[in-house]
Amino acid sequence: MSNTLLRVSPSDLKMPFELKKQNSACLELFNKTDQRVAFKVKTTSPKKYAVRPANGFVPPMGSLGITIVMQAPKEIPPDYHCKDKFLVQSTPVEGTKDIADDMFSKAPGKLIEEVKVRVIYVPANPPSPVPEEAEEEDSSDSDVDSEVERPSTSKSDICLVSNTIKSYTEENKKIQKELDLLRKTKPSPEGFSSTFVLLIFSFCILLGYYLLGCRA
Repeated sequence: MSNTLLRVSPSDLKMPFELKKQNSACLELFNKTDQRVAFKVKTTSPKKYAVRPANGFVPPMGSLGITIVMQAPKEIPPDYHCKDKFLVQSTPVEGTKDIADDMFSKAPGKLIEEVKVRVIYVPANPPSPVPEEAEEEDSSDSDVDSEVERPSTSKSDICLVSNTIKSYTEENKKIQKELDLLRKTKPSPEGFSSTFVLLIFSFCILLGYYLLGCRA
């Protein structure tokens, strides 16, 4: 059976749940008529919740917000299951300023509507998921940054190193031929010994490596 007086939203009250911390949620009452409507909110756990306001009037075609405060829980129920419920009673009124105790008493010919709202616990601070698109964008950005930071090697640098190696190779072959020629020739008393020539050759090789490293 649909209500003709008040629309209560939401039908399931999602209450943030956090141990040892007070939390609250809101109900919205909307008057669907052109009359003043009195309301009263009841709960199955009156010591656990505070309702503000617990009763009052909703103007014709108007709305009213209700704040429901849950006391700080001391333990977590199994599977966060909650059995608590709220009952919103409403009745049309005329010319009255205060809420009377018998205003919501059922009687023949008297219109009283009731809406039940159940409580559902939800985590107070749920982790926010990271969208997959954002992750893909971040990874692509990091790839771009890494490519920018890579040092670029120009063709001129490659040619310079190649020519240096080629020149050093030719010079090494020339020295090797001269060394072979000296070995075949008998050294004169005033000439250089083969040991001295080998030292000179080794020094030239080391010098060539050093010059090659400086150019690279």
